[in-house]
Amino acid sequence: MDRSPSFLAALASAAVPGLDPVSVEAPPSLPGQSFDIAFVEDDEHRRWVVRAPRTEMAGAEMDRSVALLALLARRLPFAVPAPKGFVAVEGCGRAAVYPYLPGHPLELASLPAGPGLAAELGRALGAVHNLDPALFEEAGLPTYDADAYRTRRLAELDRAAETGRVPTALLTRWEGALEDVALWRFAATPTHGDLTGEEVLAVFGDERDSASGRVKAMTGWEDAKVADPADDFAALVAEASPDAVETVLEAYAHVRVERPDPNLLVRARLGSELALLARLMDALGRKDVPAVEVLSTQLRRLDDAVHAAEAEDDYRRTSLAPVAVRTRPTPPPALVVDDDDEEELPDVSEPRRGLG
Repeated sequence: MDRSPSFLAALASAAVPGLDPVSVEAPPSLPGQSFDIAFVEDDEHRRWVVRAPRTEMAGAEMDRSVALLALLARRLPFAVPAPKGFVAVEGCGRAAVYPYLPGHPLELASLPAGPGLAAELGRALGAVHNLDPALFEEAGLPTYDADAYRTRRLAELDRAAETGRVPTALLTRWEGALEDVALWRFAATPTHGDLTGEEVLAVFGDERDSASGRVKAMTGWEDAKVADPADDFAALVAEASPDAVETVLEAYAHVRVERPDPNLLVRARLGSELALLARLMDALGRKDVPAVEVLSTQLRRLDDAVHAAEAEDDYRRTSLAPVAVRTRPTPPPALVVDDDDEEELPDVSEPRRGLG
């Protein structure tokens, strides 16, 4: 059952001493969401965000992310949520209240290529992935190396296959990519884990000029972990134009401590497809029949789209084949000649005579 905005405002007042709500608004509730959220303004014109978990599992995830955020606050070039108070919520752990972070959520589909916001996003992602993994471990967040993460993904695919709702061709496509170890050679990094445009808040020096945009904050850290850096590119490759993706990746590579692996975007493409599968499994777990039917239809459409792309010139954008890494041939070692031995070397400009 959804909690009313007035109830969430009361939670905010109880969590933060001196917070006296005068207005409250809440975004529309979505099926399967893990938190109830409301925006509260107090009598001092301060704005606050209330997040109340709907389940005990969501509450545990939020507690872990709160521990991480305390460690990240001074280590990133943008803001992260900083809770100022908590209040117990029966059966779900506790709700968190933190100051409202200004900014506009990114619309990845209209993200412009070139200098400006796309490059800013790339640098912001690089800053996250450059973090020390020990910080995530200290906060009690999951840590996977490349092979363990690939194995985990395979297990998730096996469970989805048992539902009978995934097109056979898609199962074959995903299984082939997950079993191709050439795709899964990456250095595990700290990741946001569920990065969409909604979690990236941008501000602009000039609202009419995208080049003036910068990343102000990142929210929604409940799925943070040490794992595949490609996860944070999944929504980007699914929604943004190829030119915008290229700009983001170029800026990202420029700031990264370690060079991105050549298959990062291929795994991101795979991740964007598997995200649809994860939503299907979540809907099945909730026994949400209408959502299951919608997501099953979307999977069939994805299957059709992949087949159509494979038959056309757009195959490059949908392929899950590993990127061929070109290597330059190693030149033969240079001949080192000692000056003292120079006279003993034969003259090879003409055939030698008198040897046979």
